[in-house]
Amino acid sequence: MTRILRWNLAMTKVRIVSRCIKELKVYKVHKVKMISIIIPFYNESESIPVLINRLIDTLENQKEKWEIILVDDGSIKGYELGVMGYEDKNIKIIKHRKRLGKGDALKSGIENSIGDKIIFMDGDLQDDPVDLKKFIGKIDEGYDFVNGIREKRNDNLLVKFYSKIVAWFLKTFLGSPYTDINCGYKGFKKEVLKDFIFYGNNFRFFPLAVFYNGFKVTEINVKNNMRKFGKSKFGPGKLFTGLLDTLTAYFLFKFSEKPLHFFGIFGGMSFFFGFLILGYLAIERIFYRVMLYRRPILFLGMLLVIVGIQVVMTGIIGELIVFLNKKTK
Repeated sequence: MTRILRWNLAMTKVRIVSRCIKELKVYKVHKVKMISIIIPFYNESESIPVLINRLIDTLENQKEKWEIILVDDGSIKGYELGVMGYEDKNIKIIKHRKRLGKGDALKSGIENSIGDKIIFMDGDLQDDPVDLKKFIGKIDEGYDFVNGIREKRNDNLLVKFYSKIVAWFLKTFLGSPYTDINCGYKGFKKEVLKDFIFYGNNFRFFPLAVFYNGFKVTEINVKNNMRKFGKSKFGPGKLFTGLLDTLTAYFLFKFSEKPLHFFGIFGGMSFFFGFLILGYLAIERIFYRVMLYRRPILFLGMLLVIVGIQVVMTGIIGELIVFLNKKTK
């Protein structure tokens, strides 16, 4: 018989597992044969009860044990999730006192999970619980990480364009195997978290970290439903920060092991152009007796040379840090 949740949205009290983020490393968390579904959300009090009902309907016939972990990332007053009157050992609720971001919300969910298989999904009802079996099936086939590809996306043109640009950039410059890396619907074995700690917005390139660490990855098509309640949290601000995060990912995955290659390129170019300017001015001074103290280009040449040397030295310091870090490990 299908269980019906008794959600009382007028209540302000919630059954809380944790009110703040703990500074724990995720790979130290105990794991058992279980599916842990982590749902971060912000101001989604109307969507979450519907989603939980659908999840329970889907999971009731699942042979493996399961748990649902809801992470309220500091929803504002009037949007808090009221759950008094319903108790279920399979559902955990984590509440942040203030909004910390999706990365920290996922981190809180992971730290409170005990399953050996983890599913990420959003709380806005756009991710369909029916697709859960696809993720679990692929993990059981031996894949370490399964990324969703949203079919017939119900997003505006700006979001679609942004996703395509990011996917193209990462595929072209980093060899990303993902078609829709920004899809929030993902499933994976808990062991892939061993060398990854969630913070800020770095959850965006978590799939890339898994791929670069040599884990077996794949993709599946998933439904993308229309949003029924509330409005999308994606706006121009997130577009800009998302592009910055993409550049951060490029730097980290391309140059984290060889920082001198990155700093050497820009430092070398600066030094080269500064040296050309100073060389040209030296020729003017020696052969044509041109007075240089009134030439602003002299100071530009000196500045470019000094900056170039400093940038290259920064790269060398970075190389030393990488070397010492590996040595201590």
